[in-house]
Amino acid sequence: MAQVTVSINGREYEISCDDGEEDHLTELGQHVGRRVDELVTKVGQVGDAHLLLMASLIVADEFFEVQAKLDALADKTEVVNQNAFGLNEMELITSRIEGIAEMLEDN
Repeated sequence: MAQVTVSINGREYEISCDDGEEDHLTELGQHVGRRVDELVTKVGQVGDAHLLLMASLIVADEFFEVQAKLDALADKTEVVNQNAFGLNEMELITSRIEGIAEMLEDN
């Protein structure tokens, strides 16, 4: 098991992670550290626990916002990919091409 040192608000925290996840965990720690730094600028030093809680809520809010956008995009994609009969776009196009080919053969 690997160890990563994450620095947040001037304090260092030793965090364990699986081997190979060190860079990702370091990046996550830096993201949280930046959020805490932004909060310190806005609200001052209100205590590590309070700052970490506030930063966690901000990150959770960002996550929920992105998740809602992805869900909306998935809904739009599903609507575009299906017509009233439940056929996806490719099936619909194939059906149209086959219909045109039949019409050309008849002529």
